[in-house]
Amino acid sequence: MKNLLLIGSLLLSHFVIAQQQTISEITFEGLHRVDESLLRRLLKSKELQPYDSLKVATDVARLNRLPAIANASVSKKHTADSSYQLRYRIVENFTIIPGLRISEANDGSFAFRVSVFEFNFLGQSQIIGGFYQRDVFNSYGGYWEAPFLITNKMGLGVNFIKEVTFEPIYFTTSTVNYQKKQASAAVYGLYEFDFHNKAELGVTLSKEEYTFDDTSVDSTLPNNLNADKIILRAEYDYNFLDIEYQYVTGFQNIVDLRLVTGGAGLLNDTFIGKNTAAYYKRVGARGNWASRLQIGIASFNQSEFAPFTIDNQFNLRGAGNDIDRGTGFIFLNTEYRHTLLEKDWFVIQGNAFVDAGNLRQPRGDFNELVSIPNTEVYSGLGVRFIHKRIFNAVVRLDYGFGIGRSTNRGLVFGIGQYF
Repeated sequence: MKNLLLIGSLLLSHFVIAQQQTISEITFEGLHRVDESLLRRLLKSKELQPYDSLKVATDVARLNRLPAIANASVSKKHTADSSYQLRYRIVENFTIIPGLRISEANDGSFAFRVSVFEFNFLGQSQIIGGFYQRDVFNSYGGYWEAPFLITNKMGLGVNFIKEVTFEPIYFTTSTVNYQKKQASAAVYGLYEFDFHNKAELGVTLSKEEYTFDDTSVDSTLPNNLNADKIILRAEYDYNFLDIEYQYVTGFQNIVDLRLVTGGAGLLNDTFIGKNTAAYYKRVGARGNWASRLQIGIASFNQSEFAPFTIDNQFNLRGAGNDIDRGTGFIFLNTEYRHTLLEKDWFVIQGNAFVDAGNLRQPRGDFNELVSIPNTEVYSGLGVRFIHKRIFNAVVRLDYGFGIGRSTNRGLVFGIGQYF
C-alpha cells in the first residue's frame, strides 16, 4: 500500500511539472546600439525555465531604468506545446549627452560648465565622459562607470577631478573669498543585491588647498590651509521607482556615508552622513507630484570651512550660489509637474514648486536645523522641455523667489529634472 501511494505521488508530481508552463524563447525587437547579450544577462526570466508573470513584470521595469532604453514592453505568445514565447519591444534612447550649466560666479563674472557623457558605452550601459568648468578659474574631470562589468550584479567605477573654485567662507565678522584647489582620484565598486537594492563602496584620494584671493584680509584669518585626505565612502540605494517617459511613481531612498581622514585644524577629520528620500505620485493623466527630503550632518563642527552649502543647483532654487555654509542641513523640495504639450517625442512640462530648509552653522547647535525663524523658504514656477528619445534630455528653467526672511530671487537653468 505504501509503495502504491509513493508511486501515485511521483506520478502526480511528474504530471504537475509537465503541465507547468515554461519559456521556450526570448527575443528582442528594436535593438540598435544596446548589446543584446547585456539584456539577456540582466533578465531574471530565462529560456527553458518556468514562466513567472511577476518576474517578467520586474524585468520590464528593470529594462526601463537603463539609460539606453526609453521604453520597454513585453508581449507573450502561447505555443502549441503550452510554453510561452516572450518578445521584448525596446525603444532606445540616444545616449551621447552634452551638458551646459550657466551661472554668475561669486566674483560677479560669467561662469559656465560644459560636459559630454556617453551613457551606453560599448552597448553595455557603461558611462564615460568628462567636463570643463570656468568659474573664475578652470576645472575639469573625467569619469568611467561600468555597473555590470564583472557580473550582472557587480561593477566598477573610477573618476579624476581637478577643480579650482572661488569659495566664499562666512566668518562671524566678515566673508572672505578663498581660492580652493582640489585634485581627487576615486575608485569604487558597485553591487546590486536585487532589483530594488544596490550599494557602492569606494575610496578617494584628495589634495585640498585654500588660499586667499582677496587683496586685503583680516590678519586674524588663516592665510592658507591644505590637507591630503583619504575618503572612505559607502552608499546604499533603495529604489522602488517606476518610470514611464516623463512620469515617475514610487519611492527612493539613498544613504551616503563618508569618513574623511588626513586633515587637521580647520580641515580636521570628519564623518559625513547624508540621506535623501524622494516620493513621486501620478496625478490624473498629465500630472506628477514629486517631493524630496534631504538630511545631512558632519561630525566636525568647529570650522567655517564647512562641507554643506545653500545653492541654487542643489537645494533652494532662487537662493543664489553658495550663499551660506553649514555643518548640517535639512532641505525639503516639493513640486507639481504638469504636461502642457506632448507630441510624439517632444514634451513641454510646467511646474510649481516650494523649497525650504535650514543649515546648522559652524559651532552651532542641532536645534538650528528645526528652527522656524531661521528657515529659508523659496517658491516659484518653472518649465521643462523634454526629448523622450534622448536620455535625461530635460532642459530645465525655474524662477524662484524668497518668502518671509528670504529675500533673494533668480532664474535657475539646468539639464535634467531638479530631482
